[in-house]
Amino acid sequence: MRDHKKERAEARKKAKELVAKMTRMEKASQLKYDASPVERLGVPTYNYWNEALHGVARAGVATMFPQAIGMAAVFDDEAMKKVGDIIATEGRAKYNAYSAHDDRDIYKGLTFWSPNVNIFRDPRWGRGHETYGEDPYLASRLGVKFVEGLQGDGPVMKAAACAKHFAVHSGPEAIRHEFDAKVSMKDMWETYLPAFEALVTEADVESVMGAYNRTNGEPCCGHKYLMEDVLRGKWNFDGHFTSDCWAIKDFHENHKITKNARESAALALKRGCDVNCGNTYLHLLGAIEDGLITEEDITLAAERLFTTRFLLGLFDGSEYDQIPYEVVECKEHLEAAVDMARKGCVLLKNDGVLPLDASKLKTIGVIGPNANSRASLIGNYHGTASRYITVLEGIQDAVGEDVRVLYSEGCALENSKVENLAWNQDRISEAVITAEHSDVVILCVGLDETLEGEEGDEGNKDASGDKKDLHLPKVQEELIEKVTAVGKPVVVVLMAGSAIDLNYADENCNGILLAWYPGARGGKAVADLLFGKVSPSGKLPITFYRDLEGMPEFTDYSMKNRTYRYMEKEALYPFGYGLTYGDVQVKEAKIVHAVTKDSDIEIQVTVKNEGCADTDDVVQVYIKDMDSPLAVRNYSLCVFKRVHLEKGEEKTFTMTVANAAMNVVDEQGERHIDSKNFKLFVGTEQPDTRSIALTGKTPAEILVTLE
Repeated sequence: MRDHKKERAEARKKAKELVAKMTRMEKASQLKYDASPVERLGVPTYNYWNEALHGVARAGVATMFPQAIGMAAVFDDEAMKKVGDIIATEGRAKYNAYSAHDDRDIYKGLTFWSPNVNIFRDPRWGRGHETYGEDPYLASRLGVKFVEGLQGDGPVMKAAACAKHFAVHSGPEAIRHEFDAKVSMKDMWETYLPAFEALVTEADVESVMGAYNRTNGEPCCGHKYLMEDVLRGKWNFDGHFTSDCWAIKDFHENHKITKNARESAALALKRGCDVNCGNTYLHLLGAIEDGLITEEDITLAAERLFTTRFLLGLFDGSEYDQIPYEVVECKEHLEAAVDMARKGCVLLKNDGVLPLDASKLKTIGVIGPNANSRASLIGNYHGTASRYITVLEGIQDAVGEDVRVLYSEGCALENSKVENLAWNQDRISEAVITAEHSDVVILCVGLDETLEGEEGDEGNKDASGDKKDLHLPKVQEELIEKVTAVGKPVVVVLMAGSAIDLNYADENCNGILLAWYPGARGGKAVADLLFGKVSPSGKLPITFYRDLEGMPEFTDYSMKNRTYRYMEKEALYPFGYGLTYGDVQVKEAKIVHAVTKDSDIEIQVTVKNEGCADTDDVVQVYIKDMDSPLAVRNYSLCVFKRVHLEKGEEKTFTMTVANAAMNVVDEQGERHIDSKNFKLFVGTEQPDTRSIALTGKTPAEILVTLE
C-alpha cells in the first residue's frame, strides 16, 4: 500500500530542489498545460492534458468502456476500481511507447482529467453522461474507487486522476463562460460538494480542475471560498489545481471581474491554480512587473506540479516503465469492457417479450438510426477501437445463420431525410416493411455525442450540447409510432446518456432496454441481454422524468423538485430502478446492534432469487430522517451492494450505513445529526410508489432510534 504522506514529502523535496535550479522564466513555463522543456536540467516537455472518462481518450487505440453514466448504472464501486486500473495500465503502456519515440504530445501524458463528479441535477445538461448521475453518495463511492484504480496502490502513482469540474457546475453549456451559478450553502454542502470532498479526503485525488462558471459571484478557477477556504483549507488538499481550458481568460473577457489578462493570471495563481489549460499564464511575468504576484507564487505552483511528476516516477523510473504496449486492447480488457456494458444496461420495461428465444424466431427486424451506428456506442471523450460491434452486428453474430435479420435505418438521427434529394422521412416506409416481415422488432433509437455533449463540440451548435427538452428528435418519435402501429412485438433499445421522454414507448412497446453509450463492442453486450445469455441488472443512476413540468429553470441551481431526493411528483422511471430476468426478493433486514449518535448502522440482509433465471441485482438502502426540518424532502441512498444469485439461491450478508448518513445540512452548510428517529428502506429499488408499482416489490423497513 502507498504511504501517501511519506511519498508526497519525498516528492515535494525533490521538486523543490529541481525548481530551485530554474530561472524565473523557466519556472513560469512549467505552469502551462503544455509545459516547456528545461533541457539543461534534464526536464523534457510535458503535456498535462489527457482524458480518461471511460478509457484512454484521443490518443489512438484503447479499450473503450461504456460512457461514465453507463458504468454508474452498474452500482458497483469495486468494478469501477478495476476499470480505473485497466485505464491506468493502458495509459502507462501508451506513455511508455510514445515517450520512447519522444512523442510527448497532447493526450499522451499520465495526468488524466477524469473523473467528472459533477451532479447531474438537470436532465437537459448535455454533459451529464460524463458523470455518475444525480446522487452525491453514489457519485462519491464510484468516484473514490475509480481514482484509487487510476492512481494505484504502489510506491509510485500509476496515473494521476483529476476531480472535475470544481464545484457547482452542470450547465447550461451555452453561457458557461459568463454564467454565475447561485447556490445556497445548504445545497452546496448537501449536493454539490460531497463527491469532491470524498475524492480529496478519502482517495487522495492528485488533481482538481476548476469549472468555467462563477459560483456565487466568484469564478471557479479563482474562487477564494472554494479553492482556499474549502479545498486547501478545510480538506487539506495538497495536490495540484488546473483550470478548465481557457477558463482563466473568461475572468476578463466574459465574467468581467478583472481588467486584463495579467490581472486574470494573477488572480488564478494567487487562489492556487497551478496549471493553466490555455495561454493566459503567458502573462505571469508581466503580472510580476505590475506587482500583482511575486516570483514565490510561481515557484510554489511549479513545485506542486513537479511533485506530481516525481510521484508518477517520471524522473526516477518505476515498475510501470515495463508495462508493454501489448496490454492495450488485450483480451482481458476487452472482456471487462463488455462485462461493464452488460451490467450497466437497464431493463426499463418487459411484458414477457424478453429474453428472446432465437429457436422460435424466423425473422428479426432491426430498425433505427442507432442500430448500426458506431457514434452511438462511444459517447464523448473517447478513444479509438480496433473493432466496433453495433447492435445490428451483435444481433447478427448472436443468431448466426439460423435466423434472418432484416435491417432498416428507419430515419436519420435528427434530420428530416437520409438522402438529400429524397422526400422527408425517406426511410420510414422501409422501416414499416421491415416490421411487417419480422416476428419481432428491435427498435434502436436515441442520441449520440452530436446531440448531447459539450459546448463547442461539432454538431452541438443548436443548443451548445444541451437538450432543449426530453423528447427524441421528431423523426425518431414518428418512427416509433409507425413501427409500433404494425402490431408486431417491439423492443426499444435506447442509446442515450440522459433522461428521455419515453411515455409513448412505455405505453405502446413491449420492452425497453436502456443501453446508454455502451462502448466500442457494446452491441455484443446488448445482444447477450436480448437473447438471455445474461440477465439485465443495471439500475438508473438518474431519474427518468415524465416531463419537465414544475422543474425549475435550467439556470436555477436550487435542488427544489430536482432528482429523486427532492422531486415532488411521480417519475416515469425512478432513480435506482431496473428489472432483471430473475426475481430477487429481500426476505429479511434487521439491525445487528444498537445505534448511537456516534456509531455506524450495521444491518443484516437476506435476499433470495425466487425467479427462474440466474441474475445480478443491486440491494439498495435508503435513509429517511423522521424528525429534522433540515432533512431532504424524501430520503437518500446510503449504501448499496451488487449481488449475484443463481435461481433459487439465498444469501445473507451485512451492510454498513455510515454514521454520516444520519447528518443533515443546515442553512450555513454545517453538518450534524438533528434527529433521534430514522427509517431505513432495504430493497432492490427505492421505496417510492412508482418503483413499487413497476416491480410489485415493497422494500423492507427498519425503524432506527438512537440510544
